[in-house]
Amino acid sequence: MKTVEEQLSNYKSVHLNKRNIHTHFIGVPLIVWAITVLLSLNTFTLVLAEQTVTYTPAIILFTITLLYYFTLHLKLAIGMLIYVAINLYLASLVTDMQNVLWLAIIVFVVGWIIQFIGHIFEKAKPAFLDDMMGLAIGPLFLMAEVYFMLGWEKKLANNIIPKAIKKRRLIERAQK
Repeated sequence: MKTVEEQLSNYKSVHLNKRNIHTHFIGVPLIVWAITVLLSLNTFTLVLAEQTVTYTPAIILFTITLLYYFTLHLKLAIGMLIYVAINLYLASLVTDMQNVLWLAIIVFVVGWIIQFIGHIFEKAKPAFLDDMMGLAIGPLFLMAEVYFMLGWEKKLANNIIPKAIKKRRLIERAQK
């Protein structure tokens, strides 16, 4: 399993342009929210020890994803846990609305358009095109960027940025 430094430096290597990162702060949350809504439309219940618990595919997906994040980096995973809880709550506010399926699909598409605009600024293809883990690492990357902006996890930032720049140079050389 790749370390958090490897995952984030790989992702950062195609996210060095500030405008691209800014578009991701809009696009990624839109995509994650839309996926959360779509995966919250169906529920199922389990009866455990006379307790009825309702689950959604979104809860299962985020539980697995959060467990993965916790294996990578405790402090970032705590931030992601808070984000996921807020995201699940916000999705729950709209799941009973009429036409919510179309709303989620539109938000999903808009989020991806914003992402791809960012990669035009970056002049690099999205990370997930080379490694599907980029889809799971994108939200964690943004949480790391928030931490770095707040002056937290300086050692992590200092470790991933040079690796990302080196990887980007290798990518650019390979394209020539």
